[in-house]
Amino acid sequence: MSWTLLFTEQYEKRAGKFIKRHPELEKQYLKTLQLLEVNPYHPSLRLHPLSGRLAGLHTISINLSYRITLEFIISDQEIIPVNVGDHDAVY
Repeated sequence: MSWTLLFTEQYEKRAGKFIKRHPELEKQYLKTLQLLEVNPYHPSLRLHPLSGRLAGLHTISINLSYRITLEFIISDQEIIPVNVGDHDAVY
């Protein structure tokens, strides 16, 4: 079962800025997205739902310091990345 990543224009701008600021993370970021598309439940992604003002979104980890927040639509097998950055930037 494969998932579809849907990238919005807003997310692509945010991701571009993130990679520009952190070029050393580009390979790890891309690997995270590939794994997300194949298996969003893989333990290394540490997928979990958010609460509070971000209720309805989920988050995954690129590494211990950087995250991607997601809209996770299970019924349609779609994942829409919302934001990428360190803990303070995405929460």
